[in-house]
Amino acid sequence: MYNKSFYNEILIDHNMNPIHKHDIENAVCKLDGVNPSCGDSLTLMLNIEDNIIKNGSFTGVGCAVSQASADIMLDLIIGKTVDEAKEITELFMKMIQGTATEEEIEQLEEAGALRDISHMPARVKCAVLSWRTLSEVLTKQLK
Repeated sequence: MYNKSFYNEILIDHNMNPIHKHDIENAVCKLDGVNPSCGDSLTLMLNIEDNIIKNGSFTGVGCAVSQASADIMLDLIIGKTVDEAKEITELFMKMIQGTATEEEIEQLEEAGALRDISHMPARVKCAVLSWRTLSEVLTKQLK
C-alpha cells in the first residue's frame, strides 16, 4: 500500500507530465465528457481492434485531479480487452464510493492514489469524469 505523500507524487506526476494527453488521428471511438459544476472537460479517444484497446488518449482542460485521473485511467486500460476495461472502471467507481476492498484497490495500481477523493465530495466529479466518459464509450458506442 502506498503512503499519502506517494499518492500525491503520483497525481502531480500524471498532471504535470501526462503520457496520454494528445490527439489520436482516426480514433475509432471519440467522446466528449464535461463536468458542468466546475468546467472540466475532456475528449477521450480510443482505438479498439479485435476487442482490445490498442491505444488511447485524451485532450481537454481541467483541474489536476481530472487530468491526472484521465492519464492514470489510460495507463490501466491500454492493452486490455473491452470487458477488462469495464471491470477496471467498475472497481474504480467502487473505490470512489468507498466500498472497494484493499485487494480491489491494489488491482487499480496507481489509480489507488485517488482513493481519498471519496472523502472530498467536491472533487469526486473531477476524479470520475474520464471514467464515466470511458464507461459511456464502452457501453454505448461499441454496440
